[in-house]
Amino acid sequence: MGNGTTVLNRYDPADQTLAAMKEMELYCASHPRSPAAVRRPRLSIRGRTFVALLGPAIEEGIAGFGDSVQAALRAFDAQYSRSLTPPADRD
Repeated sequence: MGNGTTVLNRYDPADQTLAAMKEMELYCASHPRSPAAVRRPRLSIRGRTFVALLGPAIEEGIAGFGDSVQAALRAFDAQYSRSLTPPADRD
């Protein structure tokens, strides 16, 4: 692809994992002060959805979901920042 996004091979999990890790490194290098770059959530792939997770489980941690690595990391950054805001100040 011409936009710098790695095309993931849906048939080889090892290639897909390596490509996802490279995408995460590129994102973190481009956004060095972001929560994803600082906290380094675990990245996993569930079906066609990428998950960036900080914590033992989705229910107990902070997670971002997306159809690409960058989308999942952006969602993680938003959720992480939101978790720092007191509940009364969120609305």
